[in-house]
Amino acid sequence: MDVSKLAQEIIDGRRLGRGDALKALVTAELEPLCCGADRIRETFVGDRVDLCTIVNGKSGRCSEDCRFCAQSGHHHTGCESYPLLSEETFIAAARENEQEGVNRFSVVCSGRGPSEKDFSQLLRVFERLHRELRIGLCCSLGFLSTEQLRQLRRAGVSRIHNNIETSRRFFPEICTTHSFSDKLENIRRAQQEGFFVCSGGIIGMGESWEDRLDMALTLHELGILSIPLNSLMPVPGTAFGGQARLREEEILRTVAIFRYLNPEAQIRLAGGRALMRDHGREAFRSGASAGITGNMLTTSGSTIRSDRELLHELGRDTTPDWARPAGETAF
Repeated sequence: MDVSKLAQEIIDGRRLGRGDALKALVTAELEPLCCGADRIRETFVGDRVDLCTIVNGKSGRCSEDCRFCAQSGHHHTGCESYPLLSEETFIAAARENEQEGVNRFSVVCSGRGPSEKDFSQLLRVFERLHRELRIGLCCSLGFLSTEQLRQLRRAGVSRIHNNIETSRRFFPEICTTHSFSDKLENIRRAQQEGFFVCSGGIIGMGESWEDRLDMALTLHELGILSIPLNSLMPVPGTAFGGQARLREEEILRTVAIFRYLNPEAQIRLAGGRALMRDHGREAFRSGASAGITGNMLTTSGSTIRSDRELLHELGRDTTPDWARPAGETAF
């Protein structure tokens, strides 16, 4: 496959689908594949980089049995467990991130979904954040009802996060307490309520390249425009604690392929950036256009300042949407 020619065809309007010979992307030479992905990124997303941060608002004792997750109550990982953080802790964290020039701030809580008490507290937090700060508001709270989504929307949240994690075929290998269909229903419900949805997954769990291609296509079919890609950092005590870590070349190929299949999306580097040199510098030259900065949920990440410096060296613009004139936001 001539990936340089394919990249130009995508720039000219072609979109790849399930009927195309996608496996050729897996065997193509890496350097031209990544160069093509970067051209696609530059055409459709430009040099603007969307940086977001997450706060682990409630940790551990999750009822779900996701085999990769340190916070699952089914595993014994020594992961810190605590109830919902205080309102002032959330406000201080968001304010600090806004001062650092981060575009969006996301509250992530363990569990299948929030309790009534926690949800009421979170609504108060989001109402204050929306009233007092300019930073964009996101949340990852598990499965939410239509009424809960409507309340979050009124409170000022504009983006819902819910990863599909992998392909439909491989999903039963990583979780049995909820289904792939449950995920899709939750995502579509959020979209119907007017939310911008952020959804991606994890690579390095034992899935095949076919599974990765299927995940990328599913996200395209869902119309997802923010795709976080995590590379598994095996956590001792989880079912995947013994998995081998991915090589950087495999991560770069995955990032590039996701760009070919999702030309207009923000391909967001998330967990596992420590597996790459210089926290993913080459990935930002291979189709990536966004990143989760600061610490991840249960693993350490890169600092906001170091990420901004790296991206400025690459000629990227990290100015947050809220600091731009009206009408100049990325999405």
